[in-house]
Amino acid sequence: MYPDSEILFPSRCIAQLRNLRGPKWAELVDYIASLEDGHEDVLGFSLMMINLGSCLTCDLDSYRASLGCCTCASRSIAGFKGQDTELIRMFEQAREEVRAYLNSGEVPPPIAALVRRSETKSQG
Repeated sequence: MYPDSEILFPSRCIAQLRNLRGPKWAELVDYIASLEDGHEDVLGFSLMMINLGSCLTCDLDSYRASLGCCTCASRSIAGFKGQDTELIRMFEQAREEVRAYLNSGEVPPPIAALVRRSETKSQG
């Protein structure tokens, strides 16, 4: 097993993505990195990174796993061909997916207790 590989994108890697794009991206990363694990915006950012990095298809025997999650995430962001605004839009869409799930009533109570929600803060 590789020491820096996990099953899905770990929030500990968020801050390392800050300087890979422009100022709007850095502002988003600063905001997300300032939040506690379990905050719906952190979950939305993580979902975006899971989708972008194809974490669900990663396997411990794969090259991506051998790089480690933070390196893989950095490569995914640095290699993204779109604009920063597109990444931010992807984050907003992922955050909406998280919110829809949290409001669905399908979240098991132990998981719901771990999620910190903020109705007043949003990133645009």
